[in-house]
Amino acid sequence: MDARRISSNSERTVVTAAGLESAAPGAKIRLFNSLGRQVTDFHPATPGQVRMYSCGPTVYSDPHLGNMRAYVFSDTLRRMLEWKGFAITQVVNITDVGHAVGDGDEGEDKVEVAARAEQRSVREVTDHYTAMFMADMEALNVLRAHEYPRASDYVPKMIDFAVKLDAGGHTYQIASGLYFDTTTSPGYGRLALIPQEGQQAGKRVSADEKRSPADFAIWRADPVGQRRIMRWDSPWGPGVPGWHLECSVMSIDLLGPHFDIHTGGVDHRELHHVNEIAQSEAFLDDGHDWVRLWMHNEFLLSGGAKLSKSAGRMPTIRDLAAAGVPPLAFRYFLLTAHYASQLELTDDGLEAAVSALRRLRGRAERLPPVPAAATLAGARGLVSAAGAVKLEQIDAAASEDLNTPRVLAEVQAALRDPVLPDNDKAVLVAVAGQLLGLRLADPPEEPAPAGRVVDEAAVEELVQAREQARKARDWAEADRLRDELAVIGVAVADTPEGPRWSLA
Repeated sequence: MDARRISSNSERTVVTAAGLESAAPGAKIRLFNSLGRQVTDFHPATPGQVRMYSCGPTVYSDPHLGNMRAYVFSDTLRRMLEWKGFAITQVVNITDVGHAVGDGDEGEDKVEVAARAEQRSVREVTDHYTAMFMADMEALNVLRAHEYPRASDYVPKMIDFAVKLDAGGHTYQIASGLYFDTTTSPGYGRLALIPQEGQQAGKRVSADEKRSPADFAIWRADPVGQRRIMRWDSPWGPGVPGWHLECSVMSIDLLGPHFDIHTGGVDHRELHHVNEIAQSEAFLDDGHDWVRLWMHNEFLLSGGAKLSKSAGRMPTIRDLAAAGVPPLAFRYFLLTAHYASQLELTDDGLEAAVSALRRLRGRAERLPPVPAAATLAGARGLVSAAGAVKLEQIDAAASEDLNTPRVLAEVQAALRDPVLPDNDKAVLVAVAGQLLGLRLADPPEEPAPAGRVVDEAAVEELVQAREQARKARDWAEADRLRDELAVIGVAVADTPEGPRWSLA
């Protein structure tokens, strides 16, 4: 997918119900900053403008439901800020090189492992899974970012970045590559609230090869006697950039040396973002915090454990759709919990979300046509005094650290209110559409069938036909057959022993 720029034309003038201009911005925006672990008032560096970077996918396999929470969270944050009148520039990276198996500094690249397993070229793999990611974003009604930079396109700039770090005395070279010396980073680990001496080597290079267990790879050299599929020449020999380096280089290039918000999953708070901060502040060397506000969403859980690819095959948006759960019902499900709280994925929770979204759309269907209410200012000019009270309650909930459960409750209460005029309710439906991305003006979807029965012989035939298409490198046919299987509720996992299928 080619990145494309989208202009933002958010209103900044507040109009009251009486049609008079007002300087009132609505409720004060307060957001939880992981850097310091406290809720703070939000003030962007440039009034009226917000620059935000959201850690994007590593495109080596199907995006699963656990991945989706980070993007629904950052999208809802962006929607709230745009609704409050800010012009947003958002960057979401595509990691197509440099992310090692196990998230460490050594080992094979995830993308190269996938290319071998699927018998495709690296580019075919990354293009395929990037397209799947973008399709999932569209299904979840996630607004397109303004830029989707691919890491592989930025390697020359990553090398330049590393050269400057090296020249500044922040790095040293060992056999496995060029490493950042964390002792040169004052306050290293402050995002994770872990003192520097408490950092551990974990799955990275063994501590006795490094000056400090916390030091991390800036450039990963080719392993002795091996040649990577993806590799670039550098002053430190052929190799690939370190995973942490990629986000620093792409965000600074596209958003400037300092920007307002960096988002990602809570797992990034403990290591990936810690290392981004260290190398970026060393590179800039200006004495200022690199990013002012760090926001992290909590895990989506299954049986009390984090949903992750390392735990085995995880369900995807397509699996849910095959089981009769619309993607926007899954989005609704995510919004029923605060982004910073863990959320258990259960059949009962999903079924409740399907029913709740259907009821909301049913109520909205009986209202007058939904007007445009893209901003708080615009919405204020469309409601009565009674509607204005409801509007301010919704605004207060959204502004208080993105309290989406409370926003949902306020919207549901307003639509059930027998006294509130229907025109006001229609405006609030438009407001909820902007803030929550639920498309409440769409007609309610029919309930899904209670269960599915598959013809196992027919499934085996489709699975084997797909495997033959893969062996013939007919990827379009293989993808078509995989989609056909997904429609009947069958998921296929490609393993070294051959394809395995299961009911989604």
